[in-house]
Amino acid sequence: MTATATRPLTVTEAIESRRSIRQFVQEPLDQNDLREILRLASLAPSAWNAQTWRFAVVQDPQLKEQLREAAYGQAQVTNAPAVIVVYSDMEDTLATVEDTAHPGMGEAGRSGQRQTFDGVFGGQDVAQRGQWGLSQANIAFGFLMLAARGKGYDTVPMLGFQPDRVKELLGLPEHVQFAGMLPIGKRAEEGFPHHRHAVERITKFY
Repeated sequence: MTATATRPLTVTEAIESRRSIRQFVQEPLDQNDLREILRLASLAPSAWNAQTWRFAVVQDPQLKEQLREAAYGQAQVTNAPAVIVVYSDMEDTLATVEDTAHPGMGEAGRSGQRQTFDGVFGGQDVAQRGQWGLSQANIAFGFLMLAARGKGYDTVPMLGFQPDRVKELLGLPEHVQFAGMLPIGKRAEEGFPHHRHAVERITKFY
């Protein structure tokens, strides 16, 4: 299945055809596709429905140049038509936690959600609860890559960047934690095929 597929890929096709792509077709990203990819990624599961993840979508060329500098000059940052920075904001989650309660649970659900989060995280410091929030955002990061591939786009996950500089460029609070940076577009190269351990190498069956 190629990146120019007109139908959405199945989950299996998306997983098997995903590659880390660093050279992209030089065309703008379809904004409807972009929003749908973000919507699908936002359906990722999270404990207590916390939804700690946040997305910063960078398409401005000048800002991408600055992000590239913060990413030690890695060319895929400016070669891709867009870069999605995925981060966790646990403090915003705690401030608005009632919004994560399912409407079907009514006011009791909203107050229960507040009590749960205050009880679990109220005694933790910002960094400690931020790590928990990051564990949830990492799930969305994986969903984001598969959602992109399912719509015929390609990505390359990146952790090689200066977090403080990226926070400064994007105007993000000091407490946020990054799941990663994700250049996204249509592939202009095939990339390397998968080279993975066998299931038996990485699994214990009980």
